[in-house]
Amino acid sequence: MTVRFKGTELRPVLAEAVANQCRVILVKDQGVYFLAECGERRPDGRQKTIAYAAGCNPDVDAFDDWWELACAEFGGDDFGEFFDPQEGVFARILRSEDDLDVSATATHLSLQAVPPTPSGN
Repeated sequence: MTVRFKGTELRPVLAEAVANQCRVILVKDQGVYFLAECGERRPDGRQKTIAYAAGCNPDVDAFDDWWELACAEFGGDDFGEFFDPQEGVFARILRSEDDLDVSATATHLSLQAVPPTPSGN
């Protein structure tokens, strides 16, 4: 099982991290998402630019649905994992139209750039 991050949503997060010379963080808590370590904040204090995994956005997906998907892929514990936005798969995402698939085992995260799926899928 994997979760998918749409490249169209992930690229602004990566670009913000590059511009701010910071890392990106993969977070599992209230959803599953990427954000820049040093990003612009909204008036309510939340990060302004966030890329949620498809199906794991608590603002649009039903709690039971996103919670079940997040726990199935990443387990029950909350976490944050830091990455350099200018290396590896993130560099490819920045200069392509690709999406990002993320899967996990008990000890490893796997990130893979994949061609985007047509809209509606």
